[in-house]
Amino acid sequence: MYIQALSGDAGFLERLARANFSGSVHSIFERTINLICSENGELYTIGNHQLDNAPNTLIIDVKGFSELGLSVNAPVMTEDSTLVIGADLRIWIQQATKWEGELPSYPCDIEGVDVLRRNVAFTKNYVDVYGKTGGMKMSSQPASPFEKEMSRMLIQRAGMLSDDLANKRIESATQHAISLIGLGPGLTPSGDDFLVGLCSVYKMQNIPSCLSCPFFDEIVRSSQALTNEISAITLKKAAHGQVRESLIDLLSCMVSGSTEELVPALDKIIGIGSSSGTDILLGILCGLERNLEAGGNVCLPKS
Repeated sequence: MYIQALSGDAGFLERLARANFSGSVHSIFERTINLICSENGELYTIGNHQLDNAPNTLIIDVKGFSELGLSVNAPVMTEDSTLVIGADLRIWIQQATKWEGELPSYPCDIEGVDVLRRNVAFTKNYVDVYGKTGGMKMSSQPASPFEKEMSRMLIQRAGMLSDDLANKRIESATQHAISLIGLGPGLTPSGDDFLVGLCSVYKMQNIPSCLSCPFFDEIVRSSQALTNEISAITLKKAAHGQVRESLIDLLSCMVSGSTEELVPALDKIIGIGSSSGTDILLGILCGLERNLEAGGNVCLPKS
């Protein structure tokens, strides 16, 4: 079966074009399959046409993967501008659009900071009303005592991390960040999702409150042992400022968009997973609020 690739992460497409990818199928879901690369040990994702572009991801013209006859551990290789998965699936990449995600810059003038402040306030209210519970946002009627306790732990640890960041206690902030890794429900646990949102903010250019490389390095290192491989690669990419397209679009709206433009961007993120999108948004809000406090009215560009 031949399927056309619609778009893909530029680095992934370049690796495929060089016929420099081999490995095996790591995991199979309805809208994605994950491949593990034998050269660098990283996970790469093949997503259906409903998904947005993301690091290490290729979007292909297919509705779902459950009926394609793929199996875990099936071999993966490249030949003649084609990604070959198992015995029957061939993905043609030659006409795929290259995607290169770039986080927006934090605003550097009073007007821009005012727009951001307004959009942060709007987003907080929107998440309060429309955000999904079960992770970082506690339900008024938790499904079980376990869910209630899990949400309590997530909120408590995220709160301690936020307080550390506000008071420039970076060593303590690093430890509280690590305490969130792997915590919570879902394929990408809620604590991981919160950190993805937080990292995306602190990796914006011109950010007033910088975090040193060891903070991000510790998140990457600790994720290898504390969470699953799929979530770990997402955290690793976020710690290097590489996040999915819908998240970049949201942050772009946050720094320069109107509330009318912000609503569809928020809805797209909230729609991710059971509570993953909401957890990501809460991480973004934490990072932006700390930086609005740290930056005053204007943030000066880095020299």
